[in-house]
Amino acid sequence: MITFKHKGDFKNTERFLEGASKAVYLYILDQYGQMGVAALSAATPVDTGETANCWSYKVVHKRHRAIISWHNSNLDESGTPIAILLHYGHGTGTGGFVQGEDFINPAIRPVFDKMANDVWKAVNSL
Repeated sequence: MITFKHKGDFKNTERFLEGASKAVYLYILDQYGQMGVAALSAATPVDTGETANCWSYKVVHKRHRAIISWHNSNLDESGTPIAILLHYGHGTGTGGFVQGEDFINPAIRPVFDKMANDVWKAVNSL
């Protein structure tokens, strides 16, 4: 006969495992962040290449969720990201309008799809 006895609770073990699992998820989200930067950089319309080279991402882990956000640091004089002006279009100094090009959504969609598929597989394998 085998007997198992314990005193107290598993609070420390649970805290350790939760922290370890967060680190794994943050690592995986980091990979998707890098994939998104590569996709956005490749899809950004190129004149000088500066906007295409200014993509970055940030992974933020809050209580019960993680957020990946992509940013472009190439700004115009008013502080507006050039990538947004390219995407949605913008007025010119002479009263004209430059039509935007939807390059962000088609570029990032495959990253979202891969992330969704990979997460679905991971959840189903539990």
